[in-house]
Amino acid sequence: MSKTYNIAVVGATGAVGETMLSILAERAFPVGDVYAVASSRSIGKRVAFGNRYLVVEDLADFDFSKADIGLFSAGASVSKEYAPKAADSGCIVVDNTSQFRYDDEIPLVVPEVNPEAIALYRKHGIIANPNCSTIQMVVALKPIYDAVGIERINVCTYQAVSGTGKEAMEELIKQTAQLLNGKPIEVTVYPKQIAFNALPQIDVFLDNGYTKEEMKMVWETRKILQDDAIQVNPTAVRIPVFYGHSEAIHIETKEKITSSQAHTLLGKAPGITVVDTREAGGFPTAVTESAGNDAVFVGRIREDISHLRGLDLWVVADNVRKGAALNSIQIAEILAKNHI
Repeated sequence: MSKTYNIAVVGATGAVGETMLSILAERAFPVGDVYAVASSRSIGKRVAFGNRYLVVEDLADFDFSKADIGLFSAGASVSKEYAPKAADSGCIVVDNTSQFRYDDEIPLVVPEVNPEAIALYRKHGIIANPNCSTIQMVVALKPIYDAVGIERINVCTYQAVSGTGKEAMEELIKQTAQLLNGKPIEVTVYPKQIAFNALPQIDVFLDNGYTKEEMKMVWETRKILQDDAIQVNPTAVRIPVFYGHSEAIHIETKEKITSSQAHTLLGKAPGITVVDTREAGGFPTAVTESAGNDAVFVGRIREDISHLRGLDLWVVADNVRKGAALNSIQIAEILAKNHI
């Protein structure tokens, strides 16, 4: 009989937690017992796991010694309090929040990019999952980075409202209905109307004029690639899409690479699907390709006419799946296979 692992999903009633449970079942992870854990407000609720339902348990009282791996997605403050407690109980934590990403002693992992970093979990028993916008970008850039090096990244993101949470999705639905029916809109989640609009602010503004979401992409890219010299210049924009982040990425490589060479490299890389036929519709979009799917989709591969060693890409991925739940479970799969 093959070995199984007990899994605790913390934040099981949230969008990412629900998706974690769904993907665990889809990918036939070698689970023993699965525990759905959330705050006291959700005690007794039922959440789907495969063809059965789990009853949600109270995080405050949960015994993490029962779990081999804890998948956390309940907010940074929750992870700050409970992830170390879980790790002290022998439960390896894969944390999907921002709480531990910038701790030098805690690995920040994208399995297609730096799976070797997972082994560093032993120091604190915690592995951090990067920000969703960073994950899809580094998956797309890693084959090029390995082949010819990258000096600079200019990236504009166009991010779905599901990245903010259920309240934001509800606000988009409500505002859309209000506008289509000629009624005044209500603005509560975002600082301005999100329906039929684009908001160039995600998270708070920092002293340098960038938002925290933008700086996350700088900090995390350098940590994941272990390259403090790489320059990253991001602009993060929220758009009225429910699922799937899009990114226009412009890179300056250390050595020249043609669009044809990049196309071939990306087509062979794990986790990437290339959709790039240079005809009407021959490119991926968040809604038609990435939503509900696991791959990072890459298109519009072209050489930058303004820079001798420039290359342009269009990258889309489901922010809740690959940008959060799937990435965490891929980490857990490597843990189960190679480390525990």
